[in-house]
Amino acid sequence: MYQVIYMKADYEPWWKFEGWESNIVSTKQFQTEEEMRIGLQEILQDFRRRYEHEANKEGIYFAFWSDEEREYCDACDDDIQIYHGIIVEKSV
Repeated sequence: MYQVIYMKADYEPWWKFEGWESNIVSTKQFQTEEEMRIGLQEILQDFRRRYEHEANKEGIYFAFWSDEEREYCDACDDDIQIYHGIIVEKSV
């Protein structure tokens, strides 16, 4: 089984900082690798239409963002970028 996880956070999804699961917006599950690849392509196409920037690592982590989507960080005393992350996982 495969999962495609959508998370929204102030860091790229490949960092998976402690507690990253609390930033999960949604999870889609697929029975086969082929179904997952088709579902992932649909998700990526949608995100590519909505966000102007994209980066990925290892073909299983994808980050999307727009320059204007920022939030104020009290600890940083500055605005920080918000990222929309896609993570592909093979579950047992």
